[in-house]
Amino acid sequence: MDPKKELDPREVLQLVTFRLGNEEFSLDILRVQEIIRQMEITRVPKAPDFVEGVINLRGKVIPVLDLRKRFGLGADSSTNETRIIVVEVGSRTVGLKVDAVSEVLRLPADRVEPPPAMVTGVDSEYIKGVGKLEGRLLILLDVEKVLTRSERESLGEVA
Repeated sequence: MDPKKELDPREVLQLVTFRLGNEEFSLDILRVQEIIRQMEITRVPKAPDFVEGVINLRGKVIPVLDLRKRFGLGADSSTNETRIIVVEVGSRTVGLKVDAVSEVLRLPADRVEPPPAMVTGVDSEYIKGVGKLEGRLLILLDVEKVLTRSERESLGEVA
């Protein structure tokens, strides 16, 4: 699918922004079910390295992915600002562990450029585009591509 066709220049994107290290990322707010504080995560044997474990969210077992590890940004210790963004990836509900959630904002689609070949060490396959807003650059993540199909299937086994 051509990324330029995905975004209508007149459209206004509503994004949840979050930090991983010094970089600012964003997700389409419609993909976000909820944002929760860091909670106790139960480790799962033989899970992929970037799978932190599982949480019990109101009786539902949800796998939690550490986005820092997923993107090869190195592990970091949790702080009071660490959050888990609960999203739907394919037919699976997963939690994305991030350093901090910054804000919800509106970004005109005409301020989004296609992703460069390599951005901050994160493979461009995960990136929908790069948004420019008041001197800031926001990396727009494509939630569907954060996991491969086989990884999504293996998450079902984890949960």
